[in-house]
Amino acid sequence: MTSNIVAAFPKVKLLENEALSKYTHTKTGGRADYLAFPKNLDEIQSLMVYANERELPITTIGNASNLIVKDGGIRGLVMILTEMKDIEVDGDLVVADAGASLIQTTKVAQSVGLSGLEFAAGIPGSVGGAIFMNAGAYGGEISMVADSILVLTPQAEIKTIQRSDMDFSYRHSRVQDEHDVVVSATFKLQSGDRHEIQAKMDDFNARRAAKQPLELPSCGSVFKRPTGYYAGKLIHDAGLQGYQYGGAQVSTKHAGFIVNVDHATASDYLAVIAHVQATVLKEAGVQLETEVRIIGEDPK
Repeated sequence: MTSNIVAAFPKVKLLENEALSKYTHTKTGGRADYLAFPKNLDEIQSLMVYANERELPITTIGNASNLIVKDGGIRGLVMILTEMKDIEVDGDLVVADAGASLIQTTKVAQSVGLSGLEFAAGIPGSVGGAIFMNAGAYGGEISMVADSILVLTPQAEIKTIQRSDMDFSYRHSRVQDEHDVVVSATFKLQSGDRHEIQAKMDDFNARRAAKQPLELPSCGSVFKRPTGYYAGKLIHDAGLQGYQYGGAQVSTKHAGFIVNVDHATASDYLAVIAHVQATVLKEAGVQLETEVRIIGEDPK
């Protein structure tokens, strides 16, 4: 593998052997062979074609808020899409680039009196990440408002997928299975009162701030909600709140979160996750599944 990719894309911010811990919300993660920050669809497509022709693996990341990158890093090309952040309004539609902040998208919708995205007012991910995992909170999910999704297939072909074809389910969407790269999303919203929309957003954000450890680095909600249970309560009831391995700790504020309290590594996070899963299975007979996306290679 050579650094020719850097020379081939002089207009793209492209870094070699870059530590991904600089970009993840956990402040952990190994190095990417090549890390690109494309600014538009053409740049993503060109990078993908180049990588495919040279059999370079491709990994796409958004805001890295619900993500753990292992300490061995990621081989090949990693694309972080946060430079693609345009948000436009067309009637009752809001069209947002994949790298746009989901929080900023809710603010734009509120500013023009469009309702439906209030539940996402405090979700720290990108639009692409939210589509990828069908993000949700406070009774709302992206699947309720997504109208159509523009993607690039693994072969770098442009495709539009309608909501009915997205195979949305709890923390799942079709793009997970087909390894498409989300380029942008169109949300169909309803007219509402700007003050009422803002009041709802403020309420959700106040509840989030009161319950979640927003003051510390974390990977967001770690586990999916098991049917008939709440992951946080299961973890709390198992006596795991405050459990720490290395620099990673089950939050003392909300047991569903693992926080970086002392220069944690991704391996610390994974050790805490494994211990929590084993203990909850033993104590409650419930197998917790991770919601957080875990990617990359184990350290050598």
